[in-house]
Amino acid sequence: MSAGRLLSLLLLLQSRGRVSARGIADELGVSVRTAYRDVARLQDAGVPVYAEPGRRGGYQLLDGYRTRLTGMSEGEARALFFAGLPGPAAELGLAAEVTAARLKLLAALPPGPREEAARTAAVFHVDAPGWYREPEETPHLPLLVDAVLARHAVDVRYRRWRAPQEVSRRLRPYGLVLKSGTWYLVAASDSRTATYRVTQILDATPTDERFDRPRDFDLGAYWATYLDGFRSRRHTGTATIRLSPRGRRRLPDNVPQDVARAVEETATPVGDNGWVEAVIPTESTGHACGELLRLGVDVEVVAPAGLRRAMAATVAALARTYGAGSPQTPL
Repeated sequence: MSAGRLLSLLLLLQSRGRVSARGIADELGVSVRTAYRDVARLQDAGVPVYAEPGRRGGYQLLDGYRTRLTGMSEGEARALFFAGLPGPAAELGLAAEVTAARLKLLAALPPGPREEAARTAAVFHVDAPGWYREPEETPHLPLLVDAVLARHAVDVRYRRWRAPQEVSRRLRPYGLVLKSGTWYLVAASDSRTATYRVTQILDATPTDERFDRPRDFDLGAYWATYLDGFRSRRHTGTATIRLSPRGRRRLPDNVPQDVARAVEETATPVGDNGWVEAVIPTESTGHACGELLRLGVDVEVVAPAGLRRAMAATVAALARTYGAGSPQTPL
């Protein structure tokens, strides 16, 4: 077994008190049989571990025994940032480091704060991806992490939305951003800094080229500016709509947050039946039509006329399809 796992086991016992063989196996990612062998090796090394039999039994250290071997490796120090985010940490290739760093932190705390930290960890959980979405496959993410930290350029083949769809780039990675369960790489190519969706990177190869990130570059500030620009580029128009009370309640689950926020900021009552009229930002006519149709009869487009006609044409086509009485035969 590795010395690292032996140390992790020792720190686990020190931070948790009594732990069953199954608990050790689950925490360290080994089999129960391996957990038994690891405990025996600790005992052979002179660590005072003893077993408490019974259903509530397990292994624990002799009262008063503590190790001071809590120094963190470089990888474990990096992983501290992700200690509360096990999913992203695993995607970054830091799952083992996060576990080891957490154990070392707990072992370094006195009993009172250690118990409070354990209680806090038990009642908070972060699940980054949005509803109705499967986690994205990011096979190149660990390589990009290494490139960001070591400041090595990478050669990538990237799939984008406009033609030509597949392009080759040499990127100098400045940082990684996790947005709603999706990873983005911020990198320089030639003299331009841009954002790349990690799942759209088809191939990635490390290079020997080293680079220095600009001293005045701030990843958080860059991302905030990027989001502002993205919103301004995405919303090219506005629409006036009317919503029923039920449509207004359903709105946040069916449209982007900025559209729902615009309704709350501009809604004015229409009549005495609870309907409101509001102005919302829109992208293309087709995109807005698809979003608003999710609300069915609980929304009505007032303007612009082109969006209102698109809604009417779509509804008419649906009426023809479902008014036929039986499924139509595909051509």
